[in-house]
Parts: sequence; structure tokens; C-alpha cells
Amino acid sequence: MDLKGEVYWIVDDTGFRKKGKHSVGVARQYCGEIGKQDNCQVAVSVSLATPAASVPIAFGLYLPEAWAADAAKREKAGVPEEIAFTTKPEIALAQMQAACAAGVVRGTVLADAAYGSNTAWRDALTALELTYAVGIVSSVKVWPPGQTPEPPAPWKGKGRPAIRHRRTADRQPQSVEALAQSLPRRAFRTVSWREGSNAALSGRFAALRVRAAQGDRLRQEEWLLIEWPKSEDKSTRYFLSNLPANTLRKDLVNTVKARWRIERDYQDLKQEFGLDHYEGRGWRGFHHHATLCIAAYGFLVAERLRGAHQKKPSQRPQPALPEDYRPRGAADAGSAPCSGLDRDAALDNRRRNRSDTTWNDVSAPSYLMTQ
Repeated sequence: MDLKGEVYWIVDDTGFRKKGKHSVGVARQYCGEIGKQDNCQVAVSVSLATPAASVPIAFGLYLPEAWAADAAKREKAGVPEEIAFTTKPEIALAQMQAACAAGVVRGTVLADAAYGSNTAWRDALTALELTYAVGIVSSVKVWPPGQTPEPPAPWKGKGRPAIRHRRTADRQPQSVEALAQSLPRRAFRTVSWREGSNAALSGRFAALRVRAAQGDRLRQEEWLLIEWPKSEDKSTRYFLSNLPANTLRKDLVNTVKARWRIERDYQDLKQEFGLDHYEGRGWRGFHHHATLCIAAYGFLVAERLRGAHQKKPSQRPQPALPEDYRPRGAADAGSAPCSGLDRDAALDNRRRNRSDTTWNDVSAPSYLMTQ
């Protein structure tokens, strides 16, 4: 993968529907594959992505709280002792912390509203010095452009100075949905982000500089991107991003829409590599199976990228064999009765031996010999 241009870290989770109740981590919970609750396992992953390709770099099973507290189930499924109940956003955050520590090329974090609506999670990304463009739910409150809470009350000479910003009757934050409804029609522009199967994908977007209204402190300005399809009565999607203030609206749209690649990852991993075909019940086996599937998928992605740069991938030049190459299991040439005629010797060696050999004339006689 070419990591010199745009790079993303895409966070998401995927479900594996199950019939029984003994597979590790199985419970009745939300399954993104079908968009509702079902009996399933859920795994959280982070994919390293570019505009050309993506591949998971972290993958871990989510262990529901009931499972984490059941010692008998844990022992039977082989859940390690150090694994405690951890929320999906916390799992994803730990995966990204490990990626940062390992020196993985950093990218803009993309995630849906299940992760992005968590203010503490976004703050943790900022602490890791990561940029993000994440979905949020419509009820998230922000300070509209140009508005902020009242500054802390002035110090009166006694006690500690006040540090909390204040909200008053005429200074209140708005939900992103209410803010979208208050915008004039001209605030929205049609933006295309990529070619679909039949036509270019496009939508109407507005981009504003706002401040998140969580807590009593004044937060940094960031982008609020609002998507409002022409066919809908109101806006449908909202995103917060800490990308630079000079980022173009089109670039914001291209960034948030790059998240679709992780859906392709899950689709190929399940349909082509059997990620959802694991029949075991244990913790270790689940992760071993996923590791092998992702390794095979990574090889496929590499081949796709290599083929994309050549008109005829099937005619790629094959690398030359080293001079001392011998097939596995072949006998040593020196032990052969006539080592110069060894079938596995290099071509140049065979030619050299052939030129040094003197052949006797064994042509047939000109007369017929009879008994």
C-alpha cells in the first residue's frame, strides 16, 4: 500500500450470528450485519486504509459484561485472566494506542456514531495527536458559530478563582439537528465523492466551525459536517472533525465517506476467506482463525495493488532463481555418478559441461552385417 498520500484508520465492529450459547462472547446483542439485535459474537477492528485499498491491522473479540463476570464460562472458553469487561470504544482505543506505539503510519480516524458520539473517546484521540472525522448522533449539542458560554465568574478576592464557563438563559448550546434546521438553504452545497456502479455518488452538505458543548470548559473549534439528501425532509447524518480550519468542504466529504472501505473488508473476509465460518468455541481459536483470514486477505490486497499497476498482470516477469538453488529434496550433485549431467544443475553449468565433453563417432556402418 502506498502510504505517502491520504491515510485513514477506520474503526468499526462486525457481528457473527450464532445458534447456541457456548461460543466465546456470544450473547443477544446488536449485530451490524443485520442491523438489529440477535444472538451473535461481535469483534472490533481497526483498518489501515488509503483511497486505493484497506486491510485490518487490529482485530479483537468483544466480551459482554455477563461473560466477563462468569468464571465458569471463561474457564471453559479459555478466556485469559487479564481480559476484563471493556466497551467497544475502549477496545478500539487500545488497538490504536498499540498501533501508535508500534510506529504504524498514522491516519485520520474514521468511525460511525456509535464511537464518535463519545466525547471522552474523541478527547482520547486528540491526546494521541490523531486527527478524526467521526459520525455523531443528532442529539449531540454544540455551540453554533460565533457563540460561546459565558466566561468564568470574576474572582472576588477569596477562595480559588472560578474556572468553569457558564450557561445563561440566552446562551445555550443547540443539538446538531436543531442547528441544521436553522441553516439557510444556501448553506448546503452538492458534493460528489466517488464513482458508484451507475453514476457518481453525491449529496448536499453544509460545513460549520463549532465547539462541542460537553462539560463546563471551553473546547477547541472543530468542523461540523451535515448531510441533508434532497429526498429527505431533514438532515440525516452528522460528523465532527478536528481537521485543520482551512480544510475544504469537498475534502471533508471525501474523508468521512472513505469509511465505506471497512464494509468491503468485512464482506471479502466473510465471503471469500471464511471469517464467519469458525466452528470452535474458544477464545484462542477465534483469534487464530481471524489472524489467518486477515493474513490471506492482506496477500490478496497486495496482489490487487500490484496488478493495478500493470496492464497484463499474468505476464509479470518472474524473479530469477539464485545460482545455488536446488529443489527441496534433491540429492547433492557431488554425490551423483556423473555430476556434470546433474538434472538440477544451473543451465550455465550444464552448457559448460557439454562444451568440455568429447564425443566418439558412433555412426552406423555403410554395409549390412549379417549372421
